[in-house]
Amino acid sequence: MIFGEVPLADARGALLAHSLQGETRRIAKGSKLTDDDLSELAAAGHAFLTVARLEPGDLHEDEAAVMLARALVPDAAAQNIRISGASAGRVNLYAGSCGIVQLDRARLEAVNAIDPMVTIATVPDHHRVDADGMIATIKIISYAVPNASVEKAGQGAGGAMRVIAPVVGTATLIETRVTADVPSDKGRAAIRGRLERMGVELHDRIVVRHREADLAEAVRAAKGGLVLILTGSATSDPKDVAPQALRLAGGAVTRFGMPVDPGNLLFLGTHQGRPVIGLPGCARSPALNGADWVLERTLCGIDVTSEDIAAMGVGGLLKEIPTRPMPRRESRS
Repeated sequence: MIFGEVPLADARGALLAHSLQGETRRIAKGSKLTDDDLSELAAAGHAFLTVARLEPGDLHEDEAAVMLARALVPDAAAQNIRISGASAGRVNLYAGSCGIVQLDRARLEAVNAIDPMVTIATVPDHHRVDADGMIATIKIISYAVPNASVEKAGQGAGGAMRVIAPVVGTATLIETRVTADVPSDKGRAAIRGRLERMGVELHDRIVVRHREADLAEAVRAAKGGLVLILTGSATSDPKDVAPQALRLAGGAVTRFGMPVDPGNLLFLGTHQGRPVIGLPGCARSPALNGADWVLERTLCGIDVTSEDIAAMGVGGLLKEIPTRPMPRRESRS
């Protein structure tokens, strides 16, 4: 691409680099200059223009952005991604449904390593997204780029991103109480909100005493495709009431504790082929916590291993929540 200042008379057919006011109208940057445009600018006193002109083998910014998008998303239906139209060298990618974004970081980094003018920016891997939420933007920075750069950037990038839709349709939340009083509905409401935004139905409320036998019986009777446990007293050990109740019900505990704050006191397990998540107390707040990361992946059928949870610690220091019993910030006396 040729870029620079030229006499106005030599600018016909070039792309205007900067928006300019003509005699009667404004001419936007990126416009392919016509004789009428040049007359407008000449009448306004412009003698020289900064323009871009494509050379053989170059692609216009919009054409390049579309070409790269199609290379990244060769099967929009299978990848559950919608490709937008192109404008000003930009094409956006949107989720076809709610779910979790799954990215191949190495292949996407390879796209950005080819030519600084050819770029893609994405949400983080395993980011929860709503239907039609933006997951990536492709931007061609210059007005034109070599076709070879776009072809090279797209090589091997097909399928490097996709949106995984939820596969769990129903969930059961079991709450425990430590007194005769029924727990506040605040926690259930926060969890219902999390499930509803993923299209998951929450079964009728279940509240039992904070005892292993009572909780185990409720786990056995739970009808949801996912079982959630929210205890009235914090689960502080792998052999505490809730994990032991899961074992007593015939299930297994695969992980206790996570290096995400808030969210440390989560446990994960299974019961008769269903995932079971023991929620930390911070799940009573709608604010982001570590349980969200495990819950969202589980709802989408993504296997969450103990190693996966261990890896969540880097980037796992999340925003403080008002209900935290011991705030991170030290008090000043």
